[in-house]
Parts: sequence; C-alpha cells; structure tokens
Amino acid sequence: MSNSIGKQAVVIGAGIAGLVAARVLADYFDRVLVLERDMLPGVPDHRPGTPQSRHTHTLLSGGMQALRGLFPELERQLIESGSIILDVGLDLRSERPDYNPFPQRKTDVVSYSASRPLIEHCLQKSTRQQSNIAFNGGQRVVSLATIADGKAVTGVRSEAAGQGIHTVAADLVVDASGRGALTLDLLKSLGDAAPVETAIGIDMGYTSIRFAVPDDAPAGWKAVSTGANPPHSSRAAWLWPIEGRQWLLTLLGMRGQKPPGDWGAAQDFLRSLRTRTIHDAVSRAERVDGIHRFALPSSVMRHFERLQAFPRRLLPIGDAICRFNPFFGQGITVAALEALHLQRLLRERVGESDPMADLAAPYFAGVQDLLTEPWSTALLDLVYPDIVGDRPANFGATLKYGASVRRLAANDSQLHKLLLEVQHMLKPSSALRSPEIEQRVLALMDE
Repeated sequence: MSNSIGKQAVVIGAGIAGLVAARVLADYFDRVLVLERDMLPGVPDHRPGTPQSRHTHTLLSGGMQALRGLFPELERQLIESGSIILDVGLDLRSERPDYNPFPQRKTDVVSYSASRPLIEHCLQKSTRQQSNIAFNGGQRVVSLATIADGKAVTGVRSEAAGQGIHTVAADLVVDASGRGALTLDLLKSLGDAAPVETAIGIDMGYTSIRFAVPDDAPAGWKAVSTGANPPHSSRAAWLWPIEGRQWLLTLLGMRGQKPPGDWGAAQDFLRSLRTRTIHDAVSRAERVDGIHRFALPSSVMRHFERLQAFPRRLLPIGDAICRFNPFFGQGITVAALEALHLQRLLRERVGESDPMADLAAPYFAGVQDLLTEPWSTALLDLVYPDIVGDRPANFGATLKYGASVRRLAANDSQLHKLLLEVQHMLKPSSALRSPEIEQRVLALMDE
C-alpha cells in the first residue's frame, strides 16, 4: 500500500464515528480492526450500546456532503433501503414562534430521513467492502496499552465472554467508544489532568414512538417539527418519516418539562404544544412499537487542545470530544467532518519516518476549529433562564439578530435557502452576516 503509514490501526466502537474513522484509516494502514462491545447484527437493528438509537436522528446536508467522498454508495443504499428524501424547505413543516408554519418552498437543501440503525447499517455495509477492515463484535475494550512511561499507546486490552483479556497491538488507536471513558481513564492513570469541559446543563428528556403512516396522511408535508416557546416552554416534538412507511415521533423537553413515558400522558404532552398538527396526525395512526425514553444531562465539549501533553498514537473522535443536544441534529455531521480532518493530517504524513509523532496537537486544534459553528448552535439552549451554562456577552444581541434573519427569510426565498444551508452545515454562519444581509437585518431591528 503506497500510502501506508502503519501496519495496524484499532478503532474502539462500531458506531457512526467509529465507522467513518475506520474508512479513513483504511487508506493509510495495512489493516484496520474495529472492536465493538455489542454483537453486530447483519440487518438494521438497535444495539444496547446505542441507547439513543430509537430516537430521531438527522443526516444533515452537510453530513451527506462530508460522507459522500468516503462512502460513494451511501446515498443509493439509503434510498434503496427506504430512506425518505426531504427538501427541508418544502417537505418539512416547521412550526416555530410567529410561524405556524414557516413558509414552505423548494430550496434544494436535501436531508435523508431514516432510522439510526439504517444509517449505521448502510455505513457498516460500505465499510465492510474495504478488504483491509475487519470487525470483531462482542469485544469489550477494558483499557489502553501503553509503553512504560505511558506517553504512547501501543494497543488495547479487550475481553470477550469467557475468553479472558488479550492485548491487540496498534500503531494508532481511535477512541470512538462514545463517552471517551477509556481516554479519560488513561489520562487519570498517568496523573495527567482531564481536559477542561464546557457544558450546557440542558437536562433534556426524550420519548419516542413509531407509527404506521396512515393511508390518509396529510399531503402538505412529509415531516413536522413543532418548536418550543422559549423562554417559557421547552416542550417540542418531531414527526419524521423513516423506512418501512413509518413515522418516528420524538417528544422533547428540558428539566421539569420532560416528556412522559406512557401514551396517555404523551398525548396530553402533544396537546400542550404550540399547534395540534402532530397530535392530530398520530391520533389516527397505528402504533407499531413501544415507548422509549432517553435522557441527556448536558451538552459537553472537552478541550483536549488545551492539554500540555497527550499520549501519542491515540485520538478520540465524535462524542468522546463533544456531545451535542440531538435536537440540532449535528452529531453525525461533526463526526464525519472530524474524520475528514484526520484524513488530511494522515495524507500529509505519508512518507515521514515517524508519521504518528505530534499528530494529536494539530488534530485537536483542527477539531476545535470545526466545533466552533455547531457549538454556537448548541448555545441557543441558553435562551432558557434555568439552563446552566456560560452565556456569551453578546448572547441577547445574537438571539435578536437570528430572529430578524428568520423574519426576512420568511419573505425571501434566497435568504431562506441560505439560512437552511447554514443550519445544515453547508455554509458558515458568517454567510448570514454579509454587508447586504446585515444592513437589512439591522434596519429591521430598528423598526
């Protein structure tokens, strides 16, 4: 392999972040081994290791753009497996303050609506087509192996039921285990400080239910997002189409307004929303699954880039670095962008005598740069006074500017498309602060 910079890389975790990381590593290592605690089903299915998988997941346009180069067959696979293509300006009924709904119009900003298991299955299917990637399910990684002084990782120690602990050697280990406990445990064992964390104490609860789409389903939309009424109510809901001609309903709420876990109370929750759109749609639909709940105490960003030292040959990715409120649908896209960033760094190191040397510093610096935009979106949760977190000095002005942009976008199709492109991480938020747009926004704010 002409681009090879190492014999074996190990990826801990076969979730979405682990799959995209494995695909990148396959171009630069002779062999990539993916170790997953769960047994891996050959069909789309939920796994114990992904308890959030029963809830709505969004593959943003920016996420598909990032994944397209790594997985050329992904779009075709999703569509053939029943994923629903949404023009998010036209097919999504977006109900929010002052707009019930926001004007629906064709924008060509496309999202792919599917269950989390289907998205993961399609990514895994494509990843398995790489001859030098191997999967080993039912393997729990218990710790990271290091050299004597702990300054470099040499592999992982894993165990399978009844088989004891064994060590797997690696030239690079990517921690895609979700919460990053293995990386944090290693830092603690070395006496190193844990990375500083920035947190937003959202105390979010989710309740999700699947329905069969009725034959008389409304024709004016394919999906519905009923937003909250900040700063007074955080109650919100999504009704999203997924494969198998089903709707996936997810109720959301923070702190004392978390959604309930029984259907009768869930209906009351739906009736308490700003409109009855979702309530009326599902009231005549057949439930095809039980009621599933999930909780997320906080959105958290770990500042690995601030550490003075970090073990060589180890990199965390995805939720191990930053975990967002899933309401904003940014997790898959961010994981893909982090993998592409890693790809660029590895490409630059082909031919070097020690390509793993000093890899962590530029990796973490670049990750922090790409987290700036999605984290600024996560900060919007601070609109609720009882949410704990550091509010930026200009937070109030930022909220007013965003509200004015939406008012203008309601009557301007081009600005509406640009706003969606920013929300779907196709363009930076600075695109909404061009001199022409800023002039219009400021004039509206002065009215």
